Amino acid sequence: MTTRTGRHRVVVVGGGFGGLNAVRALEHADVDVTVVDRTNHHLFQPLLYQVAAGILPPGLIAPSLRSVISKQRNARALLACVRELDLERRVVLAEGPDGRMLELPYDTLVVAAGATHSYFGRDDWAEFAPGMKTIEDARLLRDHILSAFEMAEIVTDPRERAEWLTFVVIGAGPTGVELAGQVAELAHMVLPRDYRSVDTTEARILLLEGAPAVLPPFAPKLQRYTHRRLEKMGVEIRTGTLAVAMDDESVTVRGSDGVEEMIRTHTHIWAAGVQASPLARMLAERAGAETDRAGRIAVNPDCTLPGHPEVFAIGDMVSLNGLPGVAQPAMQEGKYVGKVIKARLAGDEKITPFRYLDKGSMATIGYNSAVADAFGMKVTGWLAYVMWAMVHVLYLIGWGNRLGTLYTWMRGMVLSKNRGHRLITFEEAHEQAHREAPTPPAIRPPVHRAG
Repeated sequence: MTTRTGRHRVVVVGGGFGGLNAVRALEHADVDVTVVDRTNHHLFQPLLYQVAAGILPPGLIAPSLRSVISKQRNARALLACVRELDLERRVVLAEGPDGRMLELPYDTLVVAAGATHSYFGRDDWAEFAPGMKTIEDARLLRDHILSAFEMAEIVTDPRERAEWLTFVVIGAGPTGVELAGQVAELAHMVLPRDYRSVDTTEARILLLEGAPAVLPPFAPKLQRYTHRRLEKMGVEIRTGTLAVAMDDESVTVRGSDGVEEMIRTHTHIWAAGVQASPLARMLAERAGAETDRAGRIAVNPDCTLPGHPEVFAIGDMVSLNGLPGVAQPAMQEGKYVGKVIKARLAGDEKITPFRYLDKGSMATIGYNSAVADAFGMKVTGWLAYVMWAMVHVLYLIGWGNRLGTLYTWMRGMVLSKNRGHRLITFEEAHEQAHREAPTPPAIRPPVHRAG
């Protein structure tokens, strides 16, 4: 239980973009801040796919929460799972790793629990098509991709080999495009010289999208460039196509013409949708607020809950002004909430509503290839890739991680043309080949990131 110091107590649920920015915005405030999360690290999700591709080690994009706030004397971090939000008593109930229950009383509560995967009512597909929201997800996906190539080296039946060398990515948003591009680079550029019995360039990478074009939120010019670039890299793109069934060894898809086709594959990667953390629904029930189809809770213009001005909800789990569930809104909302809390403590009740500054969007396709809609420009190719790299490196936490990322990129993608973090063991390959690996927390429906 938090010791009462007489200072204003702020509990922040979630150490992602929204929660961490709220904590840091309160660094010099006269408050005691407790941030509680199910992991002990802050995750820079935009680069998570590079862990899955063996480009970056996890530590560069997932610094310890404690190290991030170590110099902030008024903040502490707890590794715990939130079980209940008692808005009447103003207490957060969380379970510690040993099962003990913790009571965290608050004067102000900030819930930034993030989002998890959405299988659009087919949660059973999580067993066959893992998504990528956590470090554990990325590690398992990396193990599975590498194990597929190892199995292709072993098997002798051409049909079975083709199944191991078929990779299906479902969803052609930024994550799907980035993953498809990285698998294509692995198969066609990195791995061919490493294998003797199999030609990895025979790998078939399919990218499925229900919308008429890849990168649906982007401008048509950027969509067309991405489509052409992916096809040049060897990716087979199918727009207007939906997955309708799947099991361990296949995916059944339906095209815009209504015709169904079964694709034999051992690797299905889900990048098609997200839904709010279950904490959003819990919070809505406790506050009598509404949620949308994706489970996001409706909040007031100042990010507070209706009828509960002491409770803020931010990030991917909220519905506010139609903002997308990406990093920038969460970061800006976190900073805004920190300012609101400090203004209230100073006696200023005239708080302007949250206003989002759209800084644009970017997606990388492969080495030296990206698209960017930023600074009033729509850029493709090498220049977009440089812009993407600069922006993402600057948003990493700590100069050590920034320099380490730049060095790893230079060493792996420019100098050696290799992937330095593609280690697996027999046990890991065995688990992937037999689907015996336990389902990771982020794809056990439903599980939230922060609590």
